[in-house]
Amino acid sequence: MTRFNIILMLVLVFFALALVTSQHRARQAFQALEAEQERGRELEIEYGQLELELTALATSARVDKIARERLKMQLPQTVYKVSDLVGEKAVAAASEQGRKQP
Repeated sequence: MTRFNIILMLVLVFFALALVTSQHRARQAFQALEAEQERGRELEIEYGQLELELTALATSARVDKIARERLKMQLPQTVYKVSDLVGEKAVAAASEQGRKQP
């Protein structure tokens, strides 16, 4: 009977240690999860800030300023639209037809 009690006590101690070990690992895993979630929130905040910065950098006024100052770019002196050119040719053609008819 004493031998049986000793065996039961050893089994009980073994399972108690296993329970404590598994709880400790679960707590460590939970702490790691919370740390990673915090890091994820920080990255989301940083991403939002970077998007705002990108929006500010990509404004047309800023791009125009950089193009003029750093790259020495200029707008062309005359700008023709394709529709303007087609319209001018149509007017010229119509006026020539009007001249040819008596």
